[in-house]
Amino acid sequence: MPQKPSLHTLLSPRLLDLYNVNDSIVVIIDVFRATSTIVTALYNGAEKVIPVSGVEDCIAIGKKLGAVTAGERDGKIIEGLQHGNSPAEYPRNFIEGKTLVLTTTNGTKLLHMALDRNASEVITGSFPNLSAVCDHLASSNKNIILGCSAWKDRFNLEDTLFAGAVISQIKKYFIIHCDSSLMAEDMYQLHCKNIYTFIKQTTHWHRLAGYGLEKDLEYCVTEDVANVLPVYKNNALIVCKS
Repeated sequence: MPQKPSLHTLLSPRLLDLYNVNDSIVVIIDVFRATSTIVTALYNGAEKVIPVSGVEDCIAIGKKLGAVTAGERDGKIIEGLQHGNSPAEYPRNFIEGKTLVLTTTNGTKLLHMALDRNASEVITGSFPNLSAVCDHLASSNKNIILGCSAWKDRFNLEDTLFAGAVISQIKKYFIIHCDSSLMAEDMYQLHCKNIYTFIKQTTHWHRLAGYGLEKDLEYCVTEDVANVLPVYKNNALIVCKS
């Protein structure tokens, strides 16, 4: 009987060098709010989402492609860009058929780090596409790294909570000798029935709620409301068709 593949949970991009990324699927997790916004735009018909770290790159690519540009710093739309990082800004009647160029910090950094280390595939995950992520990983027969984008390299609860939600659904398909994965699953099992109450204790919630973003944040921890799978191909995130 063939050995099951392995699954690890990365709690911060700072720790990536400790893991064997080569030929693994890396799931980029940035619950508040990049990967929630990315999957929402794609679910609502965006042709693709191009994640970039720099504002100047975002503006330049947006002009070149005639794309929608988006990004925030400290809860406000960045000068020179058209939209923010709120999932609510990308309904189907606005984003369908368009390209979104999104500048983020934490998630974009981890995505490019994974690509640089020869990940076999990079996908993005958040609670709005939990089932799509789990179905894909369960059938992959590949080693998995659940990559928490964290916040400025510091551990955060919301990304780890999502990793735990994934593990609780797919653990039977993998060998898991990883304390961060065990911790993530235990945390999810402990709080999954009161997730909105629990998430309101987090540092990131308090920081973003201060900008009036509570509805955004509740959406970002709601399961399967935008259940498609973003996969990174040809420098952009698109909906996986398989």
